[in-house]
Amino acid sequence: MISVLRTTWPLLLGILLLMVGNGMQGTLLGIRGGIEGIPTFQMSIVMTGYFGGFLLGSLTVPDLIKNVGHVRVFAALGSLISATLILFPIEPHWLVWTFLRFLIGFSFCGVYVTAESWLNTGSTNENRGQALSAYMIVQLLGIVTAQALLNVADPAGFLLFVIPSVLVSLAFTPILLSAQPAPQFETIKRMSFRRLYEASPLGCVGIFLMGGVFAVLSGMSSVWGAQVGLSVAQISLFVASVYAGGLILQYPIGWISDRYDRRKLVLMLSAVGGLCGLIVIAAQPGTVGLVIAGGIMGGVANPIYALLLAYTNDYLDQSDMAAASAGLLFIYGIGSMGGPIITGWLMGTIGPDGFWIYMGVLMALLTAYAGWRTTQRRALTPEEQGSFAVITPNATTLAVEAVLDDAQSSPEEVPQPEVEEEPRRINHG
Repeated sequence: MISVLRTTWPLLLGILLLMVGNGMQGTLLGIRGGIEGIPTFQMSIVMTGYFGGFLLGSLTVPDLIKNVGHVRVFAALGSLISATLILFPIEPHWLVWTFLRFLIGFSFCGVYVTAESWLNTGSTNENRGQALSAYMIVQLLGIVTAQALLNVADPAGFLLFVIPSVLVSLAFTPILLSAQPAPQFETIKRMSFRRLYEASPLGCVGIFLMGGVFAVLSGMSSVWGAQVGLSVAQISLFVASVYAGGLILQYPIGWISDRYDRRKLVLMLSAVGGLCGLIVIAAQPGTVGLVIAGGIMGGVANPIYALLLAYTNDYLDQSDMAAASAGLLFIYGIGSMGGPIITGWLMGTIGPDGFWIYMGVLMALLTAYAGWRTTQRRALTPEEQGSFAVITPNATTLAVEAVLDDAQSSPEEVPQPEVEEEPRRINHG
């Protein structure tokens, strides 16, 4: 790991600063929206803008990079992010904010694609897994760190919008001044959704549901906190607990998943998430209880996302992983766009509990579907599975493909999808 950090530290430092900036603006907007009196449903549309921009970026940025090059795209989108961040307090209208969030989502997608391709190209087969793990850890650390910075100034002022703008601008200095050459880049072909679903029904359905959960956790937590009357410090602590929980539990759950049926692990973790939401609604805990609940929800949601990708990877040939990862992330993007809007409607209709109800329902649906899928296909042995890899929802297709490729089991015998057409193929074990 030391050798990896020695060669990739400029990129990792830049990503850390980018994630601090991104993490600040996501939480800050929810708080500032409450101060400006923007209704909850309109704020949910604002938060959806980011995911819409990110989804569009995943479809168009690769072609943009091929046409004008990595460095130009990287610098242009970075400048756009920095400029956009300081425009939010100038015109606090939900339509303007939605457009600005869309631009930020699109730009961050392009930045991630470029950074991940640089990291992938600059790593060797021996250390690529470590480099990508460090990249994912840095992303989570950046978002957690961002929450602490929210307490250095008044969210009703201008300074908290200037800080992430400056951090994003500084983030590109170590990356662009590093000696790494621009990597070769190829547009990823897509796999049909039918074929992807045949390979892993649980992967497709689960990724769609988790898109909704993550969009709510990352986009609506601060909106919910403002609605229930939490202070800035309490909101930032809650959001930090969501990502800290994911960071802490990724590795132990990943270790278990390499030795256990991943479907049952998804079932158990989603059941814990659903139960967590139910307990919060019933108990109405104080700040400490909410922080614990946030840590639990983030602690199970992050590993579920990675588990679903790893599980789908177990049923793919190595040559299909790039196309499959693109399809899965598109499904995730569609799910994430609906999450904030539905949650905003629920919160506006029944109150703040709509935040927990929506996530609890999605977790319950995943629990039920994962339980049913365990009766439809035999469990793979640990030898047939690939290794678990840390993957965050912020990762683009390039990072997901590289991580799954590194974790792929021996290509000598790749388990093929089973078609459950005859009752005798159903395994009730």
